[in-house]
Amino acid sequence: MGTQAPTDEIKEKLAKQKKIEEWLPITASRNAKWWYSAFHNVTAMVGAGVLSLPYAMANLGWGPGVVILVLSWIITLYTLWQMVEMHEMVPGKRFDRYHELGQYAFGEKLGLYIVVPQQLIVEVGVNIVYMVTGGKSLQKVHNSVCSDCKKIKLTYFIMIFASVHFVLSHLPNFNSISGVSLAAAVMSLSYSTIAWGASVDKGVVDNVAYGYKATSTSGTVLNFFTSLGHVAFAYAGHNVVLEIQATIPSTPEKPSKGPMWRGVIVAYIVVALCYFPVALVGFYMFGNTVEDNILISLEKPAWLIAVANMFVVIHVIGSYQIYAMPVFDMIEAVLVKKLNFAPTRTLRFISRNIYVAPLCHVACHLQAEEVQLVLVVQLYLHLFGCSFDGSITYRRIEIDHHSSQDLQILLLSPSPSFPAQKRIVGCCKNLKNLKNKKNEAVDDDEDQSN
Repeated sequence: MGTQAPTDEIKEKLAKQKKIEEWLPITASRNAKWWYSAFHNVTAMVGAGVLSLPYAMANLGWGPGVVILVLSWIITLYTLWQMVEMHEMVPGKRFDRYHELGQYAFGEKLGLYIVVPQQLIVEVGVNIVYMVTGGKSLQKVHNSVCSDCKKIKLTYFIMIFASVHFVLSHLPNFNSISGVSLAAAVMSLSYSTIAWGASVDKGVVDNVAYGYKATSTSGTVLNFFTSLGHVAFAYAGHNVVLEIQATIPSTPEKPSKGPMWRGVIVAYIVVALCYFPVALVGFYMFGNTVEDNILISLEKPAWLIAVANMFVVIHVIGSYQIYAMPVFDMIEAVLVKKLNFAPTRTLRFISRNIYVAPLCHVACHLQAEEVQLVLVVQLYLHLFGCSFDGSITYRRIEIDHHSSQDLQILLLSPSPSFPAQKRIVGCCKNLKNLKNKKNEAVDDDEDQSN
């Protein structure tokens, strides 16, 4: 009797843990097919950042640009293969989540402290950026289709985009969003094809130039490293690989890495079909005058640009869900395992709404701050006639032409005490003073000649 009670208690505890794992979104369903991993990985990796690759090529140049694109494709494929292999590197155990792999490598507590904050920063940050991107793309669709209509604030489009996620976020697990992810993957291939196809149709622009646009060494170097960041962002998506593989069934005879790797190969073929034509064709057609979103360079036909932006909207809807699912898993795991809430639909409904609503608020707030900073910069740049190269030129370019992957939006602030804004204002005032002195000197020369 003395040993029976502890045994029953252990069995009850294991049964409770199993029930929780079967409820949590990452491990709830393990019947995914290999093609699920294909379009999940395409959706996670191919984002609207592909539209900025021609701009990156313009700052990198033909030689370095092609080398960096190819090396990035190879290196990220290799690192993704490593992740697939590590999923089941310990016999009898699956690392279904990033923090579980981190805990195995660094220890129970240190692994959490190292992995979870970084993963949350990436996934929550990407969700916020996708809300802004989705809102901007919806706004572009509206402006293209109805150019004579009354302008609507970007905030409202962000709220429209967020309203979709108040519905989709209640899909319980990865496999339940497979249809959304498939649609997003198809859309990414579609708008990429529109981007380079419409560029070919438009032809090479007059007086095309392929040299570096910056006129100073500092500006060229800064643009070069900035474009490296654009390429790196375009090849993102590894931070949901383990969670995607967790949905695939696995046995000792047929481990999950087989079908997962097959899906990864297909995904990377699609990535190559999206990235290389857009980057190379876009740069070849527009040269160093290409905008950081190639759809802006195309401009016409308006209906085609509207369709491409609508495809971007559908794609970022799917991408949002892919990146949000691991966050939902973390939130629900804490609520159920640490705070001892019962795993119910009501708990899931409340917790996911609480996640989506503040992100919508943050996205709306950030774009409002961004607009205020744009107004400050434009006031000094245009009224005071400021025009200069280097870091300030780069900041002006980023402000004037927003690309979807500009995570710098998270760092902008309208506060007068913000250092970057102080520098912009200070530089512009200095340039204004120099310009006034120059005008005074010219006036004095004219008076003396008279």
